[in-house]
Amino acid sequence: MAKQKFKYPIEVFWSDEDEGFIALIPDLPGCSAWGETEAEALLEAQDAAKAWIKAAKKAERAIPGPSVASNCSGKFVMRVPKELHAELSRSAKVQGVSLNQYILYLLAARNAGNQLAARGAHQ
Repeated sequence: MAKQKFKYPIEVFWSDEDEGFIALIPDLPGCSAWGETEAEALLEAQDAAKAWIKAAKKAERAIPGPSVASNCSGKFVMRVPKELHAELSRSAKVQGVSLNQYILYLLAARNAGNQLAARGAHQ
């Protein structure tokens, strides 16, 4: 029997308080898991989602489908001021990475910080 691909997006982040990785499945309210590693948290989240869905079926509750980013290709073009372009290029060179890699790092770090701040506001 072929293993079915897990279709729900999972968000994983480090929790100092829990001393491990937390995996959330935003499409399934309250569904989360913990792991010592990111990989463990991801596997545990899949098990938690299966249990969440099983419990929802038993309680005859609606089960939301996985959200999809249908119009997101992973690529976008942006114009920035020349001075900002130059500053980012210099910083990327200092870090020894391409400009694209450096900007991806900055975006990912900022997004992760925003997600953590939003979770803290909800606790």
